[in-house]
Amino acid sequence: MKVMVRKNVEGGFSVYVPKKDLEEAVVSSERESLFGGTVTLANGMVLELPEIPPGQGLPLTVEARKISG
Repeated sequence: MKVMVRKNVEGGFSVYVPKKDLEEAVVSSERESLFGGTVTLANGMVLELPEIPPGQGLPLTVEARKISG
């Protein structure tokens, strides 16, 4: 599924899922860089984000895989 990863005003990250009109904060991530591992959203959804080249700016739309939630 396509998702948009953004940096929020508090300095954290959020993920927007357009098909569900859902925006949730990222509460934990497998990797510090956020990409190339799994992230857990505030609603309990777990997504696997792809690797991206370093230096990419945000917001960024990527193809994510839903693991659970």
